[in-house]
Amino acid sequence: MLAVVNYGSGNVAAISAVLSTLRVEHKVVSEPADLVSADRYILPGVGAFDPTMARLEEVGFKAELERQVKGANKKLLGICVGMQLLSDGSEEGELPGFGWIPGKVRKIDTSGLNRPPYLPHMGWNSLDLKGASPLFDGIELAHGFYFLHSYFFDAADAREILATTQYGGDLPCAVANGNVFGVQFHPEKSHANGTRLLKNFAELV
Repeated sequence: MLAVVNYGSGNVAAISAVLSTLRVEHKVVSEPADLVSADRYILPGVGAFDPTMARLEEVGFKAELERQVKGANKKLLGICVGMQLLSDGSEEGELPGFGWIPGKVRKIDTSGLNRPPYLPHMGWNSLDLKGASPLFDGIELAHGFYFLHSYFFDAADAREILATTQYGGDLPCAVANGNVFGVQFHPEKSHANGTRLLKNFAELV
């Protein structure tokens, strides 16, 4: 069973709607204790790094996710800021991230862009896969995914970058380390590709 972590940040209803369409058994979880009965998690996030991490800690999700994801080796997919929280930290703030995927979240360099508005990076972009991953099985890479962000995950180990996208440079937009996955784009807003990616995550073994 999959749990969508509801801590007041992220498109929880939209993610749940896609999972319902796929008939994926899931629940939207608002209490940390309810994470125990799930075998995998989706961690959404919208907004700035520090307030999002502070909220996770305030309501008790941070400690319980540490127990379930790192302690019990359950799978987790972070989306947008939820992906950025998997890092060591962000230039956007001062709080540490989970540190599950080593790296730093950095502001997008706009010097390679030729017309405003430069940030946020908003809209559809194609992906370049860096290697085979079941998370991207059946995905039409040229059709891409929907992005809305001003910061990107600069992973310390290139082997943990699943995919990149082009926006003022080659930006990592999907990362993984063992049972932990993260995507910068919004699957819940990405039509057929997003639906397929959520299905793939739900079925990962």
